[in-house]
Amino acid sequence: MKYLLGIDIGATKLALALGDGQGRPLVRWRRPTETTGCARDDVSRLLADCRRLLAEAGASIGELGAIGVSVPGPMSSERGLVLRPPNMPGWEEVPLASWLSDEFGCPVGLENDANAAALAEWRVGAGRGLSHLVFLTMSTGVGAGLVLDGRLYRGAGDFAGEVGHIPVVWEGESCACGRRGCLEAYVGGAAWTRRLQRVVPEQSRVLTLAGGHERVTPEHVVAAAREGDAFALAEMDRFNGLLARGIVSLAFLLAPQAVILGTIVAAAGEELCLAPLRQKVGARLWPVVGRQLQILPAALGSELPYRAALCVAKEQESAVSGNP
Repeated sequence: MKYLLGIDIGATKLALALGDGQGRPLVRWRRPTETTGCARDDVSRLLADCRRLLAEAGASIGELGAIGVSVPGPMSSERGLVLRPPNMPGWEEVPLASWLSDEFGCPVGLENDANAAALAEWRVGAGRGLSHLVFLTMSTGVGAGLVLDGRLYRGAGDFAGEVGHIPVVWEGESCACGRRGCLEAYVGGAAWTRRLQRVVPEQSRVLTLAGGHERVTPEHVVAAAREGDAFALAEMDRFNGLLARGIVSLAFLLAPQAVILGTIVAAAGEELCLAPLRQKVGARLWPVVGRQLQILPAALGSELPYRAALCVAKEQESAVSGNP
C-alpha cells in the first residue's frame, strides 16, 4: 500500500497526517507554525516533522504515493510556489512543491487552504454527491473554495474564491486588503473581534464571559446569545445579515447546489446562524434559485485540516496516475 502525506500550513498551526491510499488519516500531528522569517529554515523544520511522523507510523519514504499541501494564499498550484502569505514572513516565491518532491521523491500537490477545504467537504464531508458547491470559511479572514461541474475551480492565477473581498457596504469599514466595505471587514473573525472589543457594552453578558474588553471574541458572542443576551443577539443578527449579502451574490453568480459554511457559522449552529441565514438569503433570491440552494454546516470539524491536505495528496496522485 502506498501512503499519502498531508501537510496543512496555517497562520498559527501546522497539521500533518499520514493517510492510507484512500486519504483516510492513520496518524495525526500538529504544532504551532512558528515562522522564523527564513523560509528555508522553516521548511527544514517541516521536513524533519514529516520524517518524524513517518517514523512514528513505521512507514518509509519509499512507501509514499503523494504529498498534498494546503497553504494560505497567494500561491500558484501550477508552479508549486508559495508566493507571499501575509502571515508568513520570508515566504516569497518559495518552491515548496519541488523542495518536498526532492526530499521525498514523490508527486506533490499544492493548494490554497480554502480550495483544499472545499475538496475535503466535497469528497468526504457535507458536499458528498454534489456537483456544484461553495465552501465558505470565516476564520481570521474570509475565503471560498469552488467546486463547479464536479471539478475544483481555481480561476486565472489561482485567484478564484476571494469572496471576502466582495463589497457588501459601499465605502464601509476598512478591510485589511486596503479596500473598504469588503465582506471580510464585517464577518471575518479578526475584523469582528476588533469591532466587538470596541463596542461591547459594560452590561452585556459577553463582557462577563470574556473577562474584559480586550479578551472579547466571537465565541463569547455566540455563548452569550445562547443565554439570550440582547447585545449578543443583535450582533448575531448583524453578522447573519451581512453574510447573507455575500451568499446572495454567490447564489446568483454561480447557482450552486450548496453553500457549506465552516468555523464561526458551524460553531454557532442552527438556531443562531443557519436558520436565520436561510431566511435572509431566501428573501433576496428568486424562488427558482432559492429552491435549489442548500445552506449547510461543514461536517468535518477538527478533522478538516488533515482531511483537506490528504485530499490534495489524493488528487495529485490521481492526476499523475491518470485515474481520477
